[in-house]
Amino acid sequence: MSRPLHRGVSGGGRLSGNIQDYLQDSQMKIKTDKEDLDKLSPDHLSLRNPFQILFSDNASSKQEAFENSRNRHTLILRLLKLSLVVIVVLGLSLSLFWAVSLTPPSTSPVIRGYRRLQEQLVSDLWDIGELSLGATRFRDTEFCSLEFENFVPCFNVTENLEMGLTEGKEFDRRCGPMSKHNCLVLAPPKYKIPHRWPTGRDVIWIDNVKITAQEVLSSGSLTKRMMMLDDDQISFSFASSMVDDNIEDYSHQIAEMIGLRNESYLVQAGVRTVLDIGCGYGSLGAHLFTKQVLTMCIANYESSGSQVEIALERGLPAIVGSFASKQFSFPSLSFDMVHSAWDGVEWDKKDGIYLIEVDRVLRPGGYFVWTSPFANTPASVRDKENLKKWDFVRNFAKDLCWDLLSQQDKTVVWKKPTKKNCYASRKHGSGPLICEEGRDVESPYYHSFEACIGGTRSRRWIPIEERAKWPSRATLSSKELAIHGVLLDDFMEDDINRKSAVRDYWSLLSPLIFSDHPKRPGDEDPIPPKYMVRNVLDMNAHFGGFNSALLDARKSVWVMNVVPTSGVNHLPLILDRGFVGVLHDWCEAFPTYPRTYDMVHANGLLSLQTVKQSRCSMLDLFYETDRLLRPEGWVILRDTTSLIESARAIASRLKWEARVVEIESNNDEKLLVCQKPMIRSQAISL
Repeated sequence: MSRPLHRGVSGGGRLSGNIQDYLQDSQMKIKTDKEDLDKLSPDHLSLRNPFQILFSDNASSKQEAFENSRNRHTLILRLLKLSLVVIVVLGLSLSLFWAVSLTPPSTSPVIRGYRRLQEQLVSDLWDIGELSLGATRFRDTEFCSLEFENFVPCFNVTENLEMGLTEGKEFDRRCGPMSKHNCLVLAPPKYKIPHRWPTGRDVIWIDNVKITAQEVLSSGSLTKRMMMLDDDQISFSFASSMVDDNIEDYSHQIAEMIGLRNESYLVQAGVRTVLDIGCGYGSLGAHLFTKQVLTMCIANYESSGSQVEIALERGLPAIVGSFASKQFSFPSLSFDMVHSAWDGVEWDKKDGIYLIEVDRVLRPGGYFVWTSPFANTPASVRDKENLKKWDFVRNFAKDLCWDLLSQQDKTVVWKKPTKKNCYASRKHGSGPLICEEGRDVESPYYHSFEACIGGTRSRRWIPIEERAKWPSRATLSSKELAIHGVLLDDFMEDDINRKSAVRDYWSLLSPLIFSDHPKRPGDEDPIPPKYMVRNVLDMNAHFGGFNSALLDARKSVWVMNVVPTSGVNHLPLILDRGFVGVLHDWCEAFPTYPRTYDMVHANGLLSLQTVKQSRCSMLDLFYETDRLLRPEGWVILRDTTSLIESARAIASRLKWEARVVEIESNNDEKLLVCQKPMIRSQAISL
């Protein structure tokens, strides 16, 4: 990546090396702040999370430890809290009464002002809570122990096994109070900045991921076998004579089985997005990306040799997800193709529930590509068990109304029906029923499997052949937007604003912008390298406009579009545009490994979280963002001025280089642009 940020007029050097060097450089910077903050007694106010005043009944629980020795301070604290509550309630009530009592023409601007007052109040309470803890709260943030170097919260296989969970449920995601780890995850001792795209697609540093040489050389997965260990790097080959499987030939075979000349015609056949279950290390997705096909890898959490971690390290879309007892975290009718090759899924078990889930996420007319040793080959039919498994899958696919298009060797391709009349024409008792309305949830969030055919009631039931072809699909028509309840004007305005923002952001990423000179970004500023960013996380994607703007600017990136569960769910719209994304609760850990994104973007997320979430703090959100971000990676936040100022203070605590940037023609919002330093775990005693 390019050089790191400098801290305005105070300058600053390269933030890399071990932690002792970094702390020594930063001692003088924080000395004055500590001296001032030491004057504040932690006993005066101890609001760890100011939202507890408004949303919690046990806001004073942290003062109980002082009760015996500091009764007087406790009494003062309680009186102060009560006073704050009274002030808040009276202030909000009176302001709301004043707003609604005005004449109709004046209501709209007053309501907007009232919302800004609410946000300012929340931000002020936050600042009071931070300052109330005194200098101890503002000391250097702790670093996680080395065991968290590669850990993904909420996926604790050992703990699940101890609870007696088996049959794949040990890989399930389980988030609880103990899932939060408010510390900074350090990079491995020999971590290096990944190669820029497209070199990074084919070569990665072995020390950046947790994998052993034995795991590289011995693996049963189709794409895992396409790896070569070379000193401190792992190379991936599309067409190596050293392996039996050629990924180009394999993808060409799939295209021919669908009825196409080769894989370059997949987009013209309506295939833009592919869900790859158990993707190996992503070689199929890496190859299809060159054909404008976007492949999302999903696989179980693995403590070492992770498919997801290595796919992300290569710059390919991937996410951790269990396929044992819960539905995928994607809406119904989300993908044009689902691919499964040697993934270990027992498709013939649990009464076909896994095949039902594949059907749910497939769009009408979409394809299920299955490569397995149990397919109807001469070798498999001689084994009665394999033949039994094949017969079950083949018959169940027929019950789902799938059309078996072709079979070659161990690969089979089915096509989902484009019309719904097949379901009604099946024999009574043949195959799963259509989901009732209450069970047909369009966007499930880690729901248990449903043993019924979903998506048939959706207004999004549109065959892939009838959808606009990529890249035209990225711009939805007014008719398509109406299905999602979105106005064309709102959609176009969002796209225009995001395109303008991307032009400004890319200029801001030039390190010289943050040197001592005061000039604003402009055409005369040097442009950052084209491929300095590959993996992008949009934490509050809205309509997916940021993704669209990056592609329109010809940036060779992919974006994980995240729709917060606390906001309006536009994820089906985003996926219908030909992008990828998931629903997520930002009070929980995101299902990915540490150090997997080059850039994290969030527009309005802080405002959304302060209004809708009381279970977590802004600091919790920043710790999680730091875990996801690669060393020397970028964070761009856009929000109200008061929240950005609070965020800047937290960014400094996390040792990020941060700068607040004014937004022209907008006095209510600001940008916070940050860069995470390189801090390795070598020679650190925790």
